[in-house]
Amino acid sequence: MAQDPVCLMSINPKHAAAMLDYQGRKYYFCSDSCKDKFQAQPSIYLNKAPGMHMTVGVMGSADLNEPEPIKESAYELGKALALKKYILITGACPGLPYECARGVNENGGMSIGISPALSLDEHTHKYASPSDVYDVIIYTGSGLMGREVTNIRSSDMVIIMGGQSGTLGEFAIAYDEGKLIGVLDGSGGITELIPGLVDSFSKQTGAKVIYENNPASLVEKLVKYYNSEHYRRPSCFCNE
Repeated sequence: MAQDPVCLMSINPKHAAAMLDYQGRKYYFCSDSCKDKFQAQPSIYLNKAPGMHMTVGVMGSADLNEPEPIKESAYELGKALALKKYILITGACPGLPYECARGVNENGGMSIGISPALSLDEHTHKYASPSDVYDVIIYTGSGLMGREVTNIRSSDMVIIMGGQSGTLGEFAIAYDEGKLIGVLDGSGGITELIPGLVDSFSKQTGAKVIYENNPASLVEKLVKYYNSEHYRRPSCFCNE
């Protein structure tokens, strides 16, 4: 249960009349009136009920040889997340997820890496993965494929950048589990195939896919949809 920070009513998030993220945290409201009061003077209500951090999972190519413009887009995505005060979740791998985490780190944000390894030593040596831009690394010991489910389920929304079969697997998990998914157009790899794949699916999972080629604009579109619609059923497990 969540608590309306204005009237202090306990609310099931999927039944909340309204939802708002403020300074990177999620707040749920029993009515639009309470939401309006909060928006007018948030400082009055911030300490009355806790808000959970918004988390964004970024999945993409671990290739170190991605073109510089795509690396720059990944960095700008991280910067946009940091400015929103959202927490980044990635697989703590090289390539585009690393560039995104660097953008978060260098702009005052927080990032969490979900490692396939058992330890920092295994993370850096066996998997040749970075550790310098993460605030927290969670060592799952579940291998490259096993940690993907943890990445997706820990994220309020998921963004796909470039990538090949591994990223396709992450997209498939996110889609099957009814996540809000952003696709960064122009980042290559499987992002070029996703529209056709989605059109071919007959399975309705509750997933929503949003396309945009500008990183900051993609974040804004995702946030708008999450705040207005997706918070009521952020994954397919919410009704269980």
